[in-house]
Amino acid sequence: MTARPPLRRRTRVEPKGAGLTLRSARTFFLATFGLSWGVGVLYMVFQAEADAIFGPMGYTNPVFILMVYTPGIVGVVMVWHHYGLSGLRSFFRRFTQWRLALPWWFVLLAAMPAVFYAGAAVQGDLTDPFPFSPWYAVLPALLPMLFIGPIEELGWRGVALPLLQRRFPPMCAGLLLGLLVAIWHTPSFLLSGTKQSAWDFWPFFFGIVAISVILTPMFNAARGSLLVAFLFHAQMNNPVWPDAQPWDMWLFVAAAIVIAVVNRKALLDRSTAAIAVLTPGDEPTTPGEAVPGRAAGRNLV
Repeated sequence: MTARPPLRRRTRVEPKGAGLTLRSARTFFLATFGLSWGVGVLYMVFQAEADAIFGPMGYTNPVFILMVYTPGIVGVVMVWHHYGLSGLRSFFRRFTQWRLALPWWFVLLAAMPAVFYAGAAVQGDLTDPFPFSPWYAVLPALLPMLFIGPIEELGWRGVALPLLQRRFPPMCAGLLLGLLVAIWHTPSFLLSGTKQSAWDFWPFFFGIVAISVILTPMFNAARGSLLVAFLFHAQMNNPVWPDAQPWDMWLFVAAAIVIAVVNRKALLDRSTAAIAVLTPGDEPTTPGEAVPGRAAGRNLV
């Protein structure tokens, strides 16, 4: 009679090269919050020394830029780590995905500016003069609109939202991501020199959540387009639109409710979700996991 070999405890090991999974979302958020908030804490502790080197806090301050870039940096590093340089190329090819139903282009290009002007009308600032004189002085101000805030989307919509949508329907994923992004912005209210330091907290907080709800079905309709996410974020930061805080944020909340009702079926249907981190069809998967890129990507409006 021969003795049986000892039983070995089975462990679940993800196959090499499997890429980003749902668990990776936790790593993304921990790294993003840890790095960004860590830099913010260091700045507050050594503010006098930092201001002497880099100047006051604002869009051109390297400390501020690093904090804002953190979601994008973490997202890109994670894509490179899991997929290599070829994966990065596939990831950035999501900027070439521009097809979107006309109603969504109307929301992006016309309805969003209308919200800011409507907020200014409620606030009584609609007749204020154009803030740039001469008019072409606006051109340098457009650079932060394009190259600071939208970089966040490499992380938020580039990595986090597709991963969250592998587990949650689009509505829940959009709300969860919006809540986390709103919390992530909280330290900016404590730093003098940022726009948020002069704004009311709660309208901004709920506005960020609402904006995530609006962008989620638009993002899915464009099959996970990074271009659409960048343009949406740029519209939010466009210096041409009037500063209508807090009314613009409350109006975005109202708009999110309308868009959620109109698109309620798609927002509760996981088959409409864009779940690919790479260009759809390029991404490896773990056994039993949905194949990224097979989402319907329907035009939801």
